[in-house]
Amino acid sequence: MIRIFRHYLPKGLLILGFSEILVLWGALYLGAQVRYGGFAERAQLGATSGKALLFVLVMLIVMTALGLYQRELKEGQWGYFPRLIVSLSLGFLVFCVLLPVLPSLVLPPAVLASVVLVALCGMMLTRILYLAMANHAAINRQVLVLGTGRRARAIHALAKGGPGRPGFRIVGFVPCGEREEMDGPLVLRGDQSIAAIARNNRVTEIVVGSRDRRLALPVNELLECKLAGTRVMDLTTFFERESGRIELESLNTSWLVFADGFEQSLVKAWIKRAFDVIMSAALLVLCMPIMVITAVLIKLEDNGPVFYRQDRVGQGGRVFPLLKFRSMRVNAEKDGTPQWARQNDTRVTRLGAFIRKVRIDELPQAFNVLRGDMSFVGPRPERPFFVDQLARDIPYYSYRHAIKPGITGWAQVRYPYGASVEDAIEKLKYDLYYVKNNTLFLDLIILFQTIQVVIFQDGAR
Repeated sequence: MIRIFRHYLPKGLLILGFSEILVLWGALYLGAQVRYGGFAERAQLGATSGKALLFVLVMLIVMTALGLYQRELKEGQWGYFPRLIVSLSLGFLVFCVLLPVLPSLVLPPAVLASVVLVALCGMMLTRILYLAMANHAAINRQVLVLGTGRRARAIHALAKGGPGRPGFRIVGFVPCGEREEMDGPLVLRGDQSIAAIARNNRVTEIVVGSRDRRLALPVNELLECKLAGTRVMDLTTFFERESGRIELESLNTSWLVFADGFEQSLVKAWIKRAFDVIMSAALLVLCMPIMVITAVLIKLEDNGPVFYRQDRVGQGGRVFPLLKFRSMRVNAEKDGTPQWARQNDTRVTRLGAFIRKVRIDELPQAFNVLRGDMSFVGPRPERPFFVDQLARDIPYYSYRHAIKPGITGWAQVRYPYGASVEDAIEKLKYDLYYVKNNTLFLDLIILFQTIQVVIFQDGAR
């Protein structure tokens, strides 16, 4: 993993990204030569470098927006290839639209088709090589886990679960004076020292997954490993790096106090506010025709109000009125008791079901951002009723209010729609990661992944 602006990115994905930049750049030259028939016609390309730069930039943006550079795909490893075909096809359409606007920088459609075909072949080969390398044990980190309890078992689940994982291989689990909850060949029992186990298995990282560190933690052995070049880290930091979330099971207040991050400087606040205003204004300008049509259709469906105002909890626990397009029937909560949104909720209108699927109902929140109640990116704002309940039941829940809530956020793009206390716990793990590590760089990553969520309708209700 490489940490860029506080956000962890797998080395393999960065290598893949740079490799595909080279593939795209070369595809423009090779595809154009195939179409023109010979290097003697190179002059017909005109400003080739400018065309190649624009081609690479647009294709990378489209591919990122369609989720080709995320850690894992719900379709599995081979889910990259359908998305790759869709991405290049969409990129081709984008250039067809740009041709009248930038004729000097966009190749004619006939030439561009050859370029895209060459790029598709090259990138499919690159992806096949990437997947083969990613699954090869030689490039995976060798991890030794100290502990056999519930925390250690969570690492085991992380290593086994999810397409695209693991980026590490568990060498074994060393009992550490706790009540054992694991068994099997990976549990290492015997008189071998931790240093010897690490040396014999070429361990690169040791993760302390034991709860009781004061009595049973072999500090001297861990120091010996660290001095020998083996990295030693706690479970919370390991989960933060590997999964993009902060695991509540292993979290304690002292870790929050001493960990880096959670910085909210004045300069950072100004940059964030400028980004919010620019993005919200752009969203309103681009989506105004859609918003007008939506408002008319809502009015025609049942003659009820177009907008729905609902109290939500913002930064510092301050309550503000959130603005959305109405997607439920009038008086959906006539008994006065707030309810979680459910799958196939009968309170949702026919139009409401559609605008929820494609997230059109969220567009009026751009006005909340312009007013300063929200940011463009941040934790999802919840209703006071649910906040009171969740703050009582979930440790550290109130910490998500340290920053402004957002239209989209890290939890929204990484976890399906939350409609229970259990879902709120899972989403809090991602919210805390964002509160700790939020930067403009992470905001841009979230925006690109939001496009993918909208297109593939992940988690909508």
